[in-house]
Amino acid sequence: MTDAAGEAGSDTVPEYMGDPIIVEGEVLYSDQVNALRTPTPIIDVPQSLSIITNEEIEARGFTTIGQLVDYTPGVSNSQGEGHRDAIVFRGVRSTADFFIDGVRDDVQYYRSLYNLEQVEILRGPNALLFGRGGAGGILNRVTKKGELGETFAGGQVALDTFGAFSAQADLNFAVADNAAFRVNASFEELNNHRDFYDGTRIGINPTARVQLGDNTVLDLSYEFADHERFIDRGIVTGADGRPVEAFEDVVFGDPDLNFTTLEAHILRANLQHQFGDNLKGVFSAFYGDYDKLYSNFYASGYNPLTAPDRVTLDGYVDTTQRQNLILSGNLIGEIDTGSLHHTVIFGGEYIHTSSDQDRFNAFWDTTSDDNEIFAIARPLMLVNGTGIGFSTDPAGVTTTNDFTADLNDDTRATLDVFSLYIQDEIEVTDWLHLIVGARYDSFDIEVNNVVANEVRTRRDEELSPRGGVIIKPMENISIYASYSQTFLPRSGEQFANINGNANALAPDTFTNLEAGVKWDFMSGLSLTAAVFDIEQSSPQPNDNDPTTLDVIDSNIRGFELQLRGEVTEGWFISAGYSYLDGAQVDAFGNEGLRPRELPESTFSIWNQVSVTDRFGFGIGLTHQGDSFITNGNVTYTGTNGDTVTVRPTLPAYTRVDASAYFNVSDGWRLQVNVENLTDTLYFPTSHSTHQASVGAPINARFAITGRF
Repeated sequence: MTDAAGEAGSDTVPEYMGDPIIVEGEVLYSDQVNALRTPTPIIDVPQSLSIITNEEIEARGFTTIGQLVDYTPGVSNSQGEGHRDAIVFRGVRSTADFFIDGVRDDVQYYRSLYNLEQVEILRGPNALLFGRGGAGGILNRVTKKGELGETFAGGQVALDTFGAFSAQADLNFAVADNAAFRVNASFEELNNHRDFYDGTRIGINPTARVQLGDNTVLDLSYEFADHERFIDRGIVTGADGRPVEAFEDVVFGDPDLNFTTLEAHILRANLQHQFGDNLKGVFSAFYGDYDKLYSNFYASGYNPLTAPDRVTLDGYVDTTQRQNLILSGNLIGEIDTGSLHHTVIFGGEYIHTSSDQDRFNAFWDTTSDDNEIFAIARPLMLVNGTGIGFSTDPAGVTTTNDFTADLNDDTRATLDVFSLYIQDEIEVTDWLHLIVGARYDSFDIEVNNVVANEVRTRRDEELSPRGGVIIKPMENISIYASYSQTFLPRSGEQFANINGNANALAPDTFTNLEAGVKWDFMSGLSLTAAVFDIEQSSPQPNDNDPTTLDVIDSNIRGFELQLRGEVTEGWFISAGYSYLDGAQVDAFGNEGLRPRELPESTFSIWNQVSVTDRFGFGIGLTHQGDSFITNGNVTYTGTNGDTVTVRPTLPAYTRVDASAYFNVSDGWRLQVNVENLTDTLYFPTSHSTHQASVGAPINARFAITGRF
């Protein structure tokens, strides 16, 4: 067992058997094909990043990616329509900038934490190592691997005050001197504060590690994921633009037709070989097969001036079948040229994706359309024997929906991506380091639009440069500046279509400038400060001449502060602050409204204190300022013709959390984690105007954790 106050916040990881590199506390877990791929100390990385270790995940009672994001500066959560992880990296929403052991993991689903060694959140464009996307940042999950020479068992059982239950197991067996087999498994019964909400999630991840020789290690992994849960897309916003608190307990959905399911089979192989003292190779293969479905109703229209007790509902059923094959290889070498020391990474990647997706809209027999108006009530809907019956007005008019009558789209996408990249970390002197590199991507997509009986293709070839300078006036201080670019093809994150007349539109490009300082000013305590500017260039058809393109630039800028580490023995602190500003720009170059999901200020702090060898507690808070739900205004018209124009807004909130633990013995711990200690009503995320999520009231999670 690890101490909840000290080791829970440490970045220390075990020595990697079979590799001459010992991964110390200041070094990322990069020898295992994760974020940076080279063993670079955190203080020498010219960009902002945050690392959350498995020990901290356990001590904090985290069970979702969203909970990690709540306490990370520069990023925030988006609703994800109630069926997927969605993160806003420095004002850029993404559902695809997720990686696992450094390999792209772009399917839309909720990711588990049961099998993780740590989570890394890198901010700023990262195309050189990760390719397309990553405009505001990326999130990388590092999985647990077999540990050679070790046999142990561990696990956790937890129950919360909503009735959610989970059980996890972690078993490692030393099957030979050079081989280990490890199994991580998890079962969750889901529940929360909202009507109808339930679900189950199962994860099983057996892995094997084999040391094939003194210089070669092979890791093999298979993961099975089975996930089903209720979809809740939140509540409507009113005439003031804010969520209508009177409806905080209303679920604008149906208990039987708001749900998502996922079944996934994921195979990973990773081979690492040390060719010599100064050259290492890392080669990996990834194959994922995903079957995803989500079905939902949600509030699509509401006029608080004319019909405060009526809501318009829309809905659809969406399926995705995707297969991803990813092959990658890196050579990492250290060479000297005169007085210069180089750490060079040269790599390539091939991705083949096959993705079939379709969507059926709701179809109401009363409107012959996908929208219908209903009376607001709790519960909102009732199921009848033939479909869904609703009381649409006091007279009790009933309508029936058919989810098979209106095919919205059916697309079959095939994607081939070939990439080459090179980066050189140059140590000019002890106090001056340079980073230069570039990545070439060939992005080739074919989309078969079955409904339109049309096949469209497009190839984009992009070069993404990166440069950085690091000045180290002292060993424990780094002052850095960096420049990087990334791109996002117009087929989007999920490849559903190719936009633009005659496939004319080039990818969006994102340029990032960042400068900052990292200071390890006490043993085990570090401070990071960064300022940044992200510019998005988006080609659009000219309004007057669609055969020509205008390049529209939008801008996001801000700064971040992060303090992390041990203040004194037994007192760990993690704190972060971010300030974000930005503006949309129209085709005429005029700066317009502030972008959506861009809170001006976010702040979080967590203190973990060991009172004795056995007992400790944690206390902290997370704050998010006002943010806009949409990129434009909404106008409501009253019965007398008067209008009200508002910008849908998520109000600012502050949530206080706490925890306590007691070590019964060296191998067993009891802990409780309390969320929203002050029982604040708040609305943390949204997806669209009338889809604002309702935060959970005060709740507690009780856990028993053991290792033997």
